[in-house]
Amino acid sequence: MLTERASGILLHVSSLPSRGGIGDLGPAAYAFADFLAAAKQQYWQVLPLSPTGYGNSPYSALSAFAGNPLFISLEVLAAQGWLDGSSLDDLPGAEGPADFEAAARHKYPLLQRAAERFAAHSGGALRSRFEQFCEESSFWLDPYASFAVLRSMFAGASWSEWPPEYVQRDPGAMAAFRAEHGHERLMQKIIQFFFDEQWHALRDYCGERKIGFIGDAAIFVNYDSCDVWMNPEIFDLDEQKKSLQVSGVPPDYFSPTGQKWGNPLYRWDVLKRRNFDWWEARIRRALSLCDLLRLDHFRGFEAYWSIPAEDETAVRGSWVKAPGMQLFQRLRAQLGDLPLIAEDLGLITPEVEKLRTSCGLPGMRVMQFGFSGRGAHIHLPHRCEENMVIYTGTHDNDTTMGWWHTASETERAAIAAYLHPGDDGVVWAMMRGAAASVARLCLFPMQDLLQLGGEGRMNTPAQSVGNWTWRYSSDALQPWIAEKLAALTEVTDRDGWVEPHNENP
Repeated sequence: MLTERASGILLHVSSLPSRGGIGDLGPAAYAFADFLAAAKQQYWQVLPLSPTGYGNSPYSALSAFAGNPLFISLEVLAAQGWLDGSSLDDLPGAEGPADFEAAARHKYPLLQRAAERFAAHSGGALRSRFEQFCEESSFWLDPYASFAVLRSMFAGASWSEWPPEYVQRDPGAMAAFRAEHGHERLMQKIIQFFFDEQWHALRDYCGERKIGFIGDAAIFVNYDSCDVWMNPEIFDLDEQKKSLQVSGVPPDYFSPTGQKWGNPLYRWDVLKRRNFDWWEARIRRALSLCDLLRLDHFRGFEAYWSIPAEDETAVRGSWVKAPGMQLFQRLRAQLGDLPLIAEDLGLITPEVEKLRTSCGLPGMRVMQFGFSGRGAHIHLPHRCEENMVIYTGTHDNDTTMGWWHTASETERAAIAAYLHPGDDGVVWAMMRGAAASVARLCLFPMQDLLQLGGEGRMNTPAQSVGNWTWRYSSDALQPWIAEKLAALTEVTDRDGWVEPHNENP
């Protein structure tokens, strides 16, 4: 449970204005950490850090365990001597939308070059640290290294389209592959070590400034992932390793045919027999990278919408129960107290609410949702509970300014009555409302701090192109924004100051 009032900013790593065409863990990340400290924020929330596949969605990753190589800072590698500084001259600039494809073209060859130099010249304590990383991460790192090399060998094709001996992971074929491609697999492990080292260095820097990280874990994994390739027995697949049932959500007011996400579903019966070992490893890895962890689509741990894989829509799906309480009991027994946040948005039943409260997990409220009618008022500050996380909006919403520009007359009238926006506009009025709530944690998307319109939107659900590309400009972190947010943070008691105990009032 959340115990202290705090606030923070939601900003994915890809949205930093770093050189190379995409945000990374280099100088821009440290500048943002300094901005958070100046604004007296205690949390930096990111989206999943995994390597992305088709569409570049962090929720459709190639691995639930690995870090995204594109987030590795080449500038940091050059400063450490693993690259020549001149090799960075042709990198894409720091301005403009994130360009995953351009970043991959420029960064992957240089990451390979740095890994080669590391393999040839690293030694001493650093080499020992790398070897320890490989040993401690072997559960996921060894399979991922093979997966990444094979994916490269077959021009990025899905693992289901590889030669049959690799699809089925024939023991003889895999042994021969590992023997023949040991060096390439080593390169992948070194690149993952680069990510891990840079992430923990940034986390230490933030920790010194009393800033924690909030991570994010998607409930489902991508079919084209190392996780499904390596663990087909825990997913609902047929003998040819094709999905039988897939994920999504049922038809509703917003979508008459529902949403078919297409992720393979878990075989919870198998996972239960294995004491949820894969989930334990996954949550253990995630919590090694962050201080709090948001569980996406929490309601799917109570019951999930199961859709026949061959269907084009989600209409013929059905609800299937999941062993959520048994899973969380096992995780708590193995990992101790679970610093988790339940993303309990969407169709939330009493059973889902009971699971969340029985586990003691904070839920989420999104102020943008609260003005459409009386039934939506649970998202407004006066309906919050202490063990709650309140947002003005999330990565799946339009920015608050963009939402305001398209708001209905009913919503505008409700905002005027509830918030009385002043000279600084509706965005800051929303932020003040969220910060003043009793919810112990309050989070603002960075786009709202910058008062951006729809051009700053991060993701439009069910839209397959044009997402995940927003980056802020290199001159965006103005001191006055930090000062104004710091003042709001102080007056709403979210700055970490603890009132001294007075024994003789």
